[in-house]
Amino acid sequence: MTSSAATAAPSGISSAHPVLAEVVRSGFVEGRHRGSLVLLAADGSVEQVLGDPTAPVFPRSSNKPMQAAAVLRAGLDLSGERLALAAASHSGEGFHLELVRRMLAEHGLTPGDLQTPPDLPLDPAEAETYLAAGHVRERITMNCSGKHAAMLAACALNGWDRASYLDPSHPLQQLVHQVVEEAAGEPVAEVGTDGCGAPLMAISLVGLARAFRTFVLAEPGTAERRVGDAMRAHPEYVAGTRRPDTWLMREVPGTLSKMGAEAVQAVALADGRALAFKIDDGATRALGPVLARSLRLLGIDAPVVSRIGRTPLLGGGGEVGEIRAAF
Repeated sequence: MTSSAATAAPSGISSAHPVLAEVVRSGFVEGRHRGSLVLLAADGSVEQVLGDPTAPVFPRSSNKPMQAAAVLRAGLDLSGERLALAAASHSGEGFHLELVRRMLAEHGLTPGDLQTPPDLPLDPAEAETYLAAGHVRERITMNCSGKHAAMLAACALNGWDRASYLDPSHPLQQLVHQVVEEAAGEPVAEVGTDGCGAPLMAISLVGLARAFRTFVLAEPGTAERRVGDAMRAHPEYVAGTRRPDTWLMREVPGTLSKMGAEAVQAVALADGRALAFKIDDGATRALGPVLARSLRLLGIDAPVVSRIGRTPLLGGGGEVGEIRAAF
């Protein structure tokens, strides 16, 4: 059932939101993660609600499919792996970085044109290998570099200023704003700055689930459908070889999945069923168990769901507990 927001809580967060996940160590519940969630039926109607999914949230990287659709609407002709990478929070694996470099070079750009903050690869194993090789933080290794490469390419194509491509008033970002509102079916509530420096559009979780549903069911050839199809065909470019979004899109045909920072997740299934949730405290460790439970509530019980939901807790190097869904 829906919980109302407490007046003293920050925008979009309520102390009354239900517990979505529990941290269980040695049989003792030592922590709880609250949040909000919405499940949509195949016809787009709201099937289940927890917390307040009508309150605006920053979807963070779950907005990336909409940003990728905007560069297509700007006239940039991307497809396949390139379009999937434009919607990616990539792990920084070698094939990701190689394609970002190629995408930049194809439009007369270099990694120096990127305005992403220098960072390590997102995947911990890749970061260890990267540091062991003597590398330092670079702009191209930041997980949003594929999106930024596509944005810069769209600017180069249209003769738009590249130095200000992250300004909310830039023609490209105004187009992103329009795509987000159209896909979500609601106005953008707030505009902030994402971790990569790009403008970030706040919408409700209901709007986010509706947007993902749009990207799955849109007419073939539209910008939205092209993005959805590219992401589903090349999920390893959207995330990485060791990431739940990749596993889910590979193993449940037709599924579109994208996580965002601060524990946001959106998924749409091939028939239009969809979900979106946010963990209030931003704990990404709760994503897997909550996502797995949500998928089961939508009728998906493939082996990959158990893989995604398994989040063991360790003590002394051994497994002593788990993080589990609480709904």
